Amino acid sequence: MVIYLHGNLGAGKTTLVRALLHAMGYIGRVKSPTYTLLELYQAGGLHLRHFDLYRFHDANEWDAAGFRDEFDGRNVCLVEWPEKAQGLIPQADMEITLEILSTEAVGNSRNIEVLAISQAGRECLKVLQS
Repeated sequence: MVIYLHGNLGAGKTTLVRALLHAMGYIGRVKSPTYTLLELYQAGGLHLRHFDLYRFHDANEWDAAGFRDEFDGRNVCLVEWPEKAQGLIPQADMEITLEILSTEAVGNSRNIEVLAISQAGRECLKVLQS
């Protein structure tokens, strides 16, 4: 399963991943992979890979980093800034876009759009909606 995460800096992509992992029973620390590029987790019987490609300047950096092996069909890959590896990274099963609506302390809100692209994505979305 490949899930692209879209949104401006500070939109809440890592916060969403953190919430997902905690909902799946993960009790450890969930940190942003901005500098490490990849963080590995196991939760709910799944192997999750959280990528942050923001620092890439060229799509070939994705290949050079050896990330292709992580997209083997056995892992759930959550990818922030997937456009940085456009043309090389596998197609998404789902895309989640976060948009900041308000940053005021009381009204700090987001709009979240979820798009299921593949059959696996549609099945995942159906489970999330139930």
